[in-house]
Parts: sequence; C-alpha cells; structure tokens
Amino acid sequence: MTPDETNETIEAGKEVLRTEAKSLLDAVGQIDEEFARAVKLVADTKGKCIVTGVGKSGLVGAKIAATLASTGTPSFFIHPTEALHGDLGMIGPDDCVIAISYSGESEELIKILPHIKRFEIPLIAMAGEKRSTLAEYGDIFLPIHVEKEACPLGAAPTSSTTLTLAIGDALAVALMRKRRFKAEDFASFHPGGSLGKRLFVKIEDLMRTKNLPVVAPDTPLKEAVVVMSEGRLGNVLIMDDDNRLKAVLSDGDVRRALMQPDFSIEKEAIAYANPNPRSCRDERMLASEALQLIERYKIQMLPILDGSGHVKGVLHLHDLVEAGIKK
Repeated sequence: MTPDETNETIEAGKEVLRTEAKSLLDAVGQIDEEFARAVKLVADTKGKCIVTGVGKSGLVGAKIAATLASTGTPSFFIHPTEALHGDLGMIGPDDCVIAISYSGESEELIKILPHIKRFEIPLIAMAGEKRSTLAEYGDIFLPIHVEKEACPLGAAPTSSTTLTLAIGDALAVALMRKRRFKAEDFASFHPGGSLGKRLFVKIEDLMRTKNLPVVAPDTPLKEAVVVMSEGRLGNVLIMDDDNRLKAVLSDGDVRRALMQPDFSIEKEAIAYANPNPRSCRDERMLASEALQLIERYKIQMLPILDGSGHVKGVLHLHDLVEAGIKK
C-alpha cells in the first residue's frame, strides 16, 4: 500500500466516525418527553419487553433486547417472520413491544402490527419517518432519522443503525436509573462475569481443605522442604497436635535462612518460619477482599482459621487468579 493509499484509508475511517458521531449528537435534542414516556411504559410493564425488527434493524434489536435483559428489564427478541408463524403466542397481554424499522415500512414487520394492536399491547415504534406505517401504529414514536449514512453510497445502514443502537442503550440506562439498578443487581444477572465473581464468590468457595502441606513443630527443615515441594503451594503449615496453626514456613523463609551463618538443614523448621503469619477467620469473606489482603501483605497463601485458631483450609493466590477474581 502506497503512502497515498494509506492516508486515504485512514481518512475514510475517520470520516465514518465523524459522520456517525454527528448523527448521535444531532439526536440528543430528540431525547424529550416522548422518550420519557417510553421509559415509563417499559418500566410499568408487568410482563416482558419484546423487541422486533427485520434485517440490520433486527440485528440491532436483538442487541437492545439483550442489553435490556441484562440490566433488569425482562426482554427478548422476536423475528417478525417467526412471529407470523406461531411466535406471536409468546407475546402476552401484560407485555410491551419495541418495533424497529428505519423506513417504517418493512413488509414482514408491518404484517404483525395489526395482530399486536388487536390485543391492545403497547407499541413503541422506532423509525426514521414519523409519517410511516410503523409510526402510525405506535403508541410512542422514537425517531431514528439521520441526515447521512456513513456508507458512501448511502445504501448500507451505518449511521442509522448506530443511532438505533444508541437509543436502545439510552432506554436501558434510563430504566436502570429509574429502578435504582445497582452493581449487585447487575452481577446477579452476570454470575460468571468478573463483577459477579467479585461480588458473590467467597473464600469458602475457593479455599483448599484437603491434602494441605502440614508438618509438626519439631519437624526438621529438610523434611519440611520436601513437604513444601510436594504440596506445590510454596508454603508449609506448622501445626500442633490439636490442629492449631503455630507458624508458616514459606519458600522465601527458606531462602533467607540460607543466608544465616548458623543455618542447618537439620534444625527444626519452626526456627526459620514466621510465628505470626497473616490469616483470616472469616471464610464467608468475599474472595475479592481476600485478594486485597494477599496483595497488601505480599503473601501467596492465606490460612483460614476458625475462632479457636484451628486450620480450616488455605486460600492461595493462584486459586484466585485461576478463578478470575479481581479487586
């Protein structure tokens, strides 16, 4: 690619963004009382919010439905053709419908509108023209008109689909605020996501309770090192006969011990261990909070104790990382 071709390509990309950004900014003035009515209608709907559309509008509609569903508004997408062949039965009297068509005249969509209105189901129409058939059927009209598509031929929906998607996002966010939708609510709909893990996964869900690397207080260092290697946690728990934690020996402790002039592999491991290790007595603590403790104290393993100091398990940094836990 020549320098001129490179510059031309870069400018083409920038022009698309400028054109679509202008369409969004022009639409800010269209967020008015009609938009507020649409938000109230959806918020007051006892059933579901069904989104429908054809072609590119249908693809955008599917995304809008997914966004609504994940932010507290029960919603799903129906294709108009499928609706004509039985899926209309999925729309109930307590539902509302958002229908999308830039022209407002999409044949497949127009065919289902009389059936929706026959059951007196509230209809929010999203179209580029207020005098379109879709707009006339709608109880509420949300304009998605743009002056110019980013496509140089003016044929492929570009600016208009971007605007439609943005209006859908505006509806979803306005509904979130109206319902006082919190991070905890969002996480409950995304238990597998990073936010869900941060808000719901607890220490007890991740801590190790079996095959822990444990030695007695009188265990020689050379034996403790073997147990540490086999345990693959970089640490050894030194516990008394009553299962109480006395100290923790880390691989860092062993390295530091090697520098001592009186070092001996035959000495008891507890002589080189940390007698006051960081620990946690609340296994119900969020794993994300435990991660903060581990990072704050620069340790790899956090012993989990009961109220009497007995070891219930350990939480290792690697387990948190593998589980996708973040601060």
